[in-house]
Amino acid sequence: MDESGFLTIGGLFLAAILVAIGAQRLRLPYSIGLVVAGLGIALVAPGTAPPLTRDLIYFILLPPLVFEAAIQIPWRPLRRELPLLLALVTLGVAVASGVVAAGMHYWAGWSWIGAGLFGVLISATDPVSVIAAFKQWRVEPRLHLLVEAESLLNDGVAAVGFAVLTGIAVAGAGAGDVSLGAIGWQLLYTSVGGIGIGVGVAVPLILVAGGTDDRLVEVTITTLIAFGAFLVAEHLGCSGVLATLAAGLVVGNWGFPGTISDDGRRGVLNHWEYVAFLGNSVIFLLIGGSEARLPIGVVVEAAALAIGLSLAGRALSVYPMTLAFARTRLAVPWAYKHVLFWGGLRGALALALALALPGAVPERATIVAVVFAVVAFSIVVQGLTMGPLIRRLGLIETDAGHA
Repeated sequence: MDESGFLTIGGLFLAAILVAIGAQRLRLPYSIGLVVAGLGIALVAPGTAPPLTRDLIYFILLPPLVFEAAIQIPWRPLRRELPLLLALVTLGVAVASGVVAAGMHYWAGWSWIGAGLFGVLISATDPVSVIAAFKQWRVEPRLHLLVEAESLLNDGVAAVGFAVLTGIAVAGAGAGDVSLGAIGWQLLYTSVGGIGIGVGVAVPLILVAGGTDDRLVEVTITTLIAFGAFLVAEHLGCSGVLATLAAGLVVGNWGFPGTISDDGRRGVLNHWEYVAFLGNSVIFLLIGGSEARLPIGVVVEAAALAIGLSLAGRALSVYPMTLAFARTRLAVPWAYKHVLFWGGLRGALALALALALPGAVPERATIVAVVFAVVAFSIVVQGLTMGPLIRRLGLIETDAGHA
């Protein structure tokens, strides 16, 4: 990297700092400010910011974002909510993807494979702006858990579904024969294999961490776990997202209580919070910069249709699925349902998957532009209204109880 590259990175980080300070004073999600700042930089000084590529998002920025969220999810509450969460991220993702795919095929004229891939990747949610609002206004722990855990599991399922459909698209382009048995095996291998690799990478390295109380060594070990689980899984054709999620759960629920020292635990949490801040800052700034370079105006009708369909699909995946648990101990209050629906923002993973679309997909260029438009809408419009929605629904906790 030359001197100009370092200056660019320094400029991006400076912009992220200024935006974060301004957003905090204005009590707004900093992700929205970063997107706007990135758009402004691209318009004022075109070519300054680097392009947002699939490898940059998927292999460098995504693993720490998944890992940082996973290490803070407690296992016992997660296990209690698991039947509800699994319904949301399996049947729910299937319904949402199907609604979007059918709509884009029949109303936008896309091929079934292009519409299907778009439906799957756009179902991947990103709770960054929502979690930022939760931290600003304290909400009930169960709501926080449901939003964050559903998004993480949702990302893993969406990534697996995308990998399977990509294989079908490539096989179809090569006149290959894809059987239902092969699809089922790939689903099983990609998902179960990813989880197994995540646990398999995390456990021995956590045991190594037990031999030291040096927090710097412990932080380094967790870095190896986060990236190691992701890269090994991807290399073996499994889900890197699920591998990193599983590894993070192991570190947070087994490594923290009994193996990693108290000082190391604080160091690990502070380290990953910082890394996640940098990663999100880069992503949102470059999203804004990319918006200025993409021909969004050419696909405005398709983008508007995709936004409407993604919201409809999200509604059909949240409300009926949660309603099925209405008479159980996992019943979800209506206020929670509204937050789960409107808080299903799209972000980094959807962009990474869109940029990874194979050339065999006829609508590839259009899909990439539409995905950026949907992501920008969700970050700005949905992200900006999350705070008022939480307040209106009375979900903000006070010192004396509930607001």
